[in-house]
Formats: sequence, structure tokens, C-alpha cells
Amino acid sequence: MIIRRIEPEDAEKVSALIARTLREVNIKDYSSEYIEKIVQELQPKDILERAKWTHFYVVCDEDRIVGCGAIGPYWGKVDESSFFTIFVLPEYQVQGIGRKIIDTLEKDEYFLRANRIEIPASITATPFYIKMGYTYKNGISVPDEEGLIRLEKHR
Repeated sequence: MIIRRIEPEDAEKVSALIARTLREVNIKDYSSEYIEKIVQELQPKDILERAKWTHFYVVCDEDRIVGCGAIGPYWGKVDESSFFTIFVLPEYQVQGIGRKIIDTLEKDEYFLRANRIEIPASITATPFYIKMGYTYKNGISVPDEEGLIRLEKHR
């Protein structure tokens, strides 16, 4: 498996990977209406737009994209960054790919320059991020109005 920066022609596959993962995995923690709203917000054009202001990576198993993740500035700040759009296909989960994505993001310049990294995490992914050393922002362990749990790591 290799991890590399996203290319424009990857956007459709990445969008499909995200939609499938949300529908098959995150559905245990969210309503189908919520899932479909997120799917509509992460169409190929949205992935390409996100890739303009983040460092967006894909994980490939030969020619198949099996995971993705991005890091970018937190509200334009230089000393804070945020992770975005971290997903792994259901059949590739629990094989170390998520860890590989986090390791890559934690070596990225946006991570290295930051004093604090935030993750707007799904309920589903929160236990994984906790294992990776992230903690609840301000001690709040319940979802916010967006249905996300805010996690962070200070460096």
C-alpha cells in the first residue's frame, strides 16, 4: 500500500469511498438523513475544493483507493491545524490503514508547525482517535450541533 497526495482524477473515487463508508459504517451512530446530508457535502467537486486548501492524501492498494485523509489550517491559523475527511473502506478497516493515515498527517508540515491539532470526529471514529492520543476538547465527550465530537492534541 502506498500513500500519496490526491490528484484531480481521484476525486470521484474518494467521494464514492466516503459515501460507502458513511452508509455502511457510520450508519450505526447516525440517521440515514444525516448520512445523506454529509454525502451530498462531499461530492467530487467538494473533494477537489477541499484539496485546494488542505494537504489531502489517499491510500492505494495497487490501483484502488482504500482510504483518505487531509490536514489543513484551523480557521486560517498558522499555529493550529485540523484533520479532515479521514475514511477507510469498510473491508480495509482494522488493518492499520487509519494509523498509516494519521502517521502521514502527523508528519505533514501543517501538523509540524502547529501547537494544537483539532479533529471534528464522528461518533464512530472517536474511539480510534482516542487510541491515537487525541483527547476531548474542553473535556466535552458528546456530539455538538453538527453531530461531531471535537478532539485535540497539543504538541
